[in-house]
Amino acid sequence: MGCGKLEGRVALVTGGARGIGKAISERLADEGASLAIVDIMKEVAEETAAEFRERGNKAVAFGANVAKPQDAESTVKSVIDEFGRLDILINNAGITRDALMLRMSEADWDAVIDVNLKGTFNFVKAAMRPMMKNRYGKIVNVASVVGRMGNAGQANYSASKAGVIGLTKTAAKELAARNINVNAIAPGYIQTDMTKDLPEQAKEAFMTVTPMKRAGTPQDVAGVVFFLTSPDSDYITGQVINIDGGLLM
Repeated sequence: MGCGKLEGRVALVTGGARGIGKAISERLADEGASLAIVDIMKEVAEETAAEFRERGNKAVAFGANVAKPQDAESTVKSVIDEFGRLDILINNAGITRDALMLRMSEADWDAVIDVNLKGTFNFVKAAMRPMMKNRYGKIVNVASVVGRMGNAGQANYSASKAGVIGLTKTAAKELAARNINVNAIAPGYIQTDMTKDLPEQAKEAFMTVTPMKRAGTPQDVAGVVFFLTSPDSDYITGQVINIDGGLLM
């Protein structure tokens, strides 16, 4: 399709079938990238991949549990078998299991850390070797403003996203000499399926502290991710970009 800035590039997007991940996938596809759509439910990934193929994009679906290292390794291998290369990795898959710390179960703590933090580590590690071999790569990890500021009722989520930020900076330092950029984004309050079920009181509280007085859209996030995967960001690495309407200044 066309002559976008990502023409000829192959992008793997975890959690790429829905919400922010789907918006990111759409933007990268619009710019010419071939897509590997990853979701824990392969049939959901396949539905989204089929939508992209109908638009004329090359897209393949993969089912994977990001928390399992073997799933990350086999998925990256399958992507390279399918496309011949891997240029862009977007670690977007994430879950929430909110509760005040006093009531938070060990199972809910472990589940969120396993998916959000360990899942990001698993895919970065799996993608490193092929990217190092090609001496090219763009990795974008989806963190959150609550990983920088904390949030009552989200000890597990906040800790996982703070961990993603530390992981991003370390990976950036380890991979910079191989021409691989590693950055993170920290969305604020974004309108998604994950946030639509928040109590109205919580939504209003976010609006009160957000200077722009509106929620962000998945497309607001996707535009920044595209920039970080494009040649325009070749001299940017180890950074965390807030996409939050001014919430965290």
